[in-house]
Amino acid sequence: MRRLPYFVVSAVCVLALWSCREERKVDISSRLHPEKMPTMFTRNVSTLISDSGVTQYKIVAPVWYVYDEADTPYWHFPEGLYLRKYDRKFNVIATVAADSARYFKMERLWRLEGNVEMRKAPRDLFLSQRLFWDQRRHEIYSDTFVHIENADHVLEGTGFVSNEQLTVYRVLRPQGIFPVDRDAMGPSSPDSVAPSASPPSSRRAPMSSMAPLRGNDSLP
Repeated sequence: MRRLPYFVVSAVCVLALWSCREERKVDISSRLHPEKMPTMFTRNVSTLISDSGVTQYKIVAPVWYVYDEADTPYWHFPEGLYLRKYDRKFNVIATVAADSARYFKMERLWRLEGNVEMRKAPRDLFLSQRLFWDQRRHEIYSDTFVHIENADHVLEGTGFVSNEQLTVYRVLRPQGIFPVDRDAMGPSSPDSVAPSASPPSSRRAPMSSMAPLRGNDSLP
């Protein structure tokens, strides 16, 4: 039995290895889905976001994923988000905190979920489980239960629509409105702990006496 020359055997082995390696390379690439993979991942985020050279807001988050290759590019904050909104003089006019958030870049739409807390200077408070901020339409809205406080009243209901400044808003299906005695409650600040979203029923206004409430007329 004749032996093959050494160089022939070596060439065959090299071709076999090259073929296997090339086949594996194609197989791996076929399983990749760039649209489902983050293009950026960052921990302990603290950054300022600007628009047309003007600082709009500050983002603080434990984790930040960016999906630029998705069909609808978006940012994802799965472990919570804290946001400060500024005016043109860099004064804080509102803060937002949520358990998780997504920002859809093309639509310029924020979706905030899970114990959403929004505060507007000097002391207005908005609580909900889901909140949307549409920067194109300059509108903030929710399709879930909302709890709203200002210096004098508390309003609760389902569904909420407001301008970005939170100065003109409407609760779609009001469920209760009642006065708040701030003197009895003691001094408070926008950074204090929020009261319970379910105040004692004895302080609620009778539902039969309530009319649809709109804008700041709902909370004198």
